[in-house]
Amino acid sequence: MSDRITVEELSELMKKAAGVTVAPEELQRGYDSGFDTFGVDSLGLLGIVGELENRYGTPMPPDAERSKSPRQFLDQVNGALLAGA
Repeated sequence: MSDRITVEELSELMKKAAGVTVAPEELQRGYDSGFDTFGVDSLGLLGIVGELENRYGTPMPPDAERSKSPRQFLDQVNGALLAGA
């Protein structure tokens, strides 16, 4: 388990926790697009955050579940993981 979430891992989490299949390449192309562009709503994002909290055994930043884009989400989550939050 790495200390950074990649686009590939986010793609897997989107499928597992939100039930939305998006290829990592498509996610990378739409890095600054809203999650709604990919069909992920607020409950889906909450599921992704919950999955990460279970995986790492630590709370994610409160704003992570309100992220608008994959870039914003990964920046917040990876920042917290690197800081040991």
